[in-house]
Amino acid sequence: MTGELQWLGLLAPIAQVTAPFAVMVSLLSLYWLVRVAREARMGFVPRVAWWAVPGVLLLLLTPVLDVPALFGVGAALLLLAEFWPGAYVPARVRPGWAWPAVGLVTGMALALSVLRSAQVESVAAFAAMGCLLAGTGGMLAAVLGPRRPARILGFEARWKATVTPEWPDLSVSLSPRGAHLKNVSRGTLRVAGWSPAGINAWYRVRGEDGRAMNVLQAGQVAFLPLDEHDRGVRVWYAPERGRAATCLFRADWTPPARAAQRVLN
Repeated sequence: MTGELQWLGLLAPIAQVTAPFAVMVSLLSLYWLVRVAREARMGFVPRVAWWAVPGVLLLLLTPVLDVPALFGVGAALLLLAEFWPGAYVPARVRPGWAWPAVGLVTGMALALSVLRSAQVESVAAFAAMGCLLAGTGGMLAAVLGPRRPARILGFEARWKATVTPEWPDLSVSLSPRGAHLKNVSRGTLRVAGWSPAGINAWYRVRGEDGRAMNVLQAGQVAFLPLDEHDRGVRVWYAPERGRAATCLFRADWTPPARAAQRVLN
């Protein structure tokens, strides 16, 4: 509520911006900040999502400049910041807090000068709002971002209770040499090990070059050696950030050795 009052205080001197419109823009800004905070706790930082800042400013400029096209452009930028596949990306390192702090200090200084000035400067007001919004988003990403590397999963994951996500994080494709396991999620996965279906075994996940892999980056592929009699795989893993529970990926198919007996329904 304090954040909304601060925004309304900046918008109040601009006669062209009505109170309902100011409340709507404040709620959109608050939603974006909550989204940034939630993604930061899961280990993601804004990338395309930064377009929300100019999107909000363009919405506010629409009644001030009386240019309806700006509303459409601003709304398009907000939609881009929300729904673009790369709006948030995994944080390789913890985001810094220096530039968000500069943005917040600059925004607060401009806001104070606008509120104390007898004649409102629209440029200063919009610059203050942009700095405050971007600085707050950057500070949330820095404060709530990952503090230390996630722990490597090991053999103990084999005996823990597992969950199966509603939307799969992994996919598997077959080749004459075996199975190719691909990370189809947005973030990095910690892989513990795998086993052919129906066999009480435990193997390390390895790449095409045979090196053991502890993590599988988004889009990265691992190789699981199988023969023509294997009928599936089980993979134990966990997201690098977010869910703490160990996940189990299951994939089953008709073994190539029994392809002649396969019945299609």
